[in-house]
Amino acid sequence: MPEKTIVHLPDQSRYELRLDGDVVGVADYRQEDGVRAFTHTETDREHRGQGLAAELVEFALRDTEEAGLRVLPYCWYVRDQIAANPRYRHLVPERDRG
Repeated sequence: MPEKTIVHLPDQSRYELRLDGDVVGVADYRQEDGVRAFTHTETDREHRGQGLAAELVEFALRDTEEAGLRVLPYCWYVRDQIAANPRYRHLVPERDRG
């Protein structure tokens, strides 16, 4: 079983999911004025369908919540994950919920 880690790289505005040290998934964002706007999430083709992107986004949303920031889910995958898990809906400013 490969070792799985998720790291936040604030200087690069991204979260990375790594298996045995290799980056296999990313969640990119832009941050300003207390809002983290997620723009892109991707998992390497050979690792899709294993729930890794969901784990990555869950980690990123929890981390964003703990930092006291709001979320703009421009990335369709992040938007779908918030819709599927309403626990994070409060992170999206009310005017931006759809």
